[in-house]
Amino acid sequence: MKMTRIQFLRIKTQASIALISIGVIGLLSTVCAYSSYIPAGDTAYQWLWCGWVSIIFTVCVLLAVGLSAKGVHFFYHSVIWGLILMGGIEAVWGLRQIYGFATSNHSLYAVTGSFYNPGPYSGYLALVFPVCLYEWLRLNAIKQRTWEESVGYYLSFGVLLLLVCVLPAGMSRSAWLASIFSGVFVCSVHYPWRNWLKKAWEEYHGKAVVALLLLSVILITGGIGIYHLKADSAKGRLFMWKISSLAVVKKPISAYGIGNFVYAYGQEQEKYFAKGSYDEDEERVAGSPEYAFNEYLRIAVECGIPVLVLVLTIIGGCLYRGIKKKRIGICGGLISLLFFSFSSYPMTYPCFIIAFILLLIACFLDYSHKLMLLFTFVIGSVGVWLVRNNAYDACREWSQCKMLYSIQAYGKAKEEYGRLYPLLNGRPRFLFEYGRCLHNLKEYNASNRILQEAERISCDPMILNVIGKNYKALKRYEEAEHWFLRSTHRLPGRIYPYYLLAKLYAEPDFRKPDKLEQMVEIVLTKEPKIQSSAIREMRDEVKKLISR
Repeated sequence: MKMTRIQFLRIKTQASIALISIGVIGLLSTVCAYSSYIPAGDTAYQWLWCGWVSIIFTVCVLLAVGLSAKGVHFFYHSVIWGLILMGGIEAVWGLRQIYGFATSNHSLYAVTGSFYNPGPYSGYLALVFPVCLYEWLRLNAIKQRTWEESVGYYLSFGVLLLLVCVLPAGMSRSAWLASIFSGVFVCSVHYPWRNWLKKAWEEYHGKAVVALLLLSVILITGGIGIYHLKADSAKGRLFMWKISSLAVVKKPISAYGIGNFVYAYGQEQEKYFAKGSYDEDEERVAGSPEYAFNEYLRIAVECGIPVLVLVLTIIGGCLYRGIKKKRIGICGGLISLLFFSFSSYPMTYPCFIIAFILLLIACFLDYSHKLMLLFTFVIGSVGVWLVRNNAYDACREWSQCKMLYSIQAYGKAKEEYGRLYPLLNGRPRFLFEYGRCLHNLKEYNASNRILQEAERISCDPMILNVIGKNYKALKRYEEAEHWFLRSTHRLPGRIYPYYLLAKLYAEPDFRKPDKLEQMVEIVLTKEPKIQSSAIREMRDEVKKLISR
């Protein structure tokens, strides 16, 4: 009877552990959620998946705690092996794309995994890398392994090899540096490097100095090489950080509000270029980004410096607890994500947000089932909200609506856009398409109302151009000039707004010969980023304006 009770308790504990693992792996599986039925790059399907698996996670944890509170003890391990499993799946996905067995999600890149481009994909692999590395190092140090430890050893080693093979193909310098930095952290904790360095310095002082100098040269050369690998991309990000910092300086405390980074960035870049004190490199690398490419600056712009300090303090506290508890792999994954966040935009993806939250919780969660239940309640509540307020179905209909727009069936497209507007009015691409559709139907005032909404959540200068064209069609030339000039200040490297200004100044009711001549000269002499037939057509047309 006693033996039977022990066996029963053991079965309950194992069932509890299995349920916790299923719940955690379900949450992490959000990274694999991909749908080709919605516009490219949209994350509506991932958010829907995230909602459903959050509910499943809640049910699993409640059942697990009901069976045995000991299942909570395995949460930390579930996060580790869940990340390794997802990293392995993504790495295999990427390898299949490289060798042509699967299609990439972006026509310009060979490898994207389940993502739309290789940047975030590489970042996710970089997040998994230190977690996998530490598990392999830990299990490798065990001489007499159980069969479970042997399975873990070979699994972590296999996934580690896959990650090392695929990461270079993503060509993401941010991911490479995050992997190296977090890998060094893991190795420095795992190996007794302090004693080794002290001994090496005492016994081989001269050689140690030479080795240190060589290492410095290698690091500097490597850093320069990585920078010049995609120099314009690096310059572009540095310029974005400069503009973002100017926005932070304007409102360091009150900030601009959650979700308003793009608007704040666009306004600040416009003011910066309007002053005229910029160099050619800045004009060439400037763009209209959808993301901050620095999560810390994004928080500072949207929420203010005090909130940024609070967030960093919480993260630092969790890392400290994690290191004290010897959860080095988890801390390595968190460090990798924090490093990657310096020059990318991982927190726009649900899978990164989930991984970040699970890593934080795994750093400090002990064996308290009460704390686990509180966390589960929050996750479940968010999951219910996501399922009830998801825009996936609307995005699927939007994809069909885009087909009507592309074949110039603007009347029918307008009806569909109008029907979807209440559900998708937070998406700048949708608003731009809707506004342009109305422009093509010559409903200029209605078009401007929609486009001015888009302008508040996007920094794309094409929105300003179409608004200006609407005002020109309404013969409100001063307002048209205002919007076209704003477009030239937003991105002075683009030729199109100067072409629009040239045509505006050639209008009989608004003719300004001096300004017309100035705009024509800019159109004819400004060097475009990419030569195209559109550039040649614009130049041919402005020559005719001068000859009239």
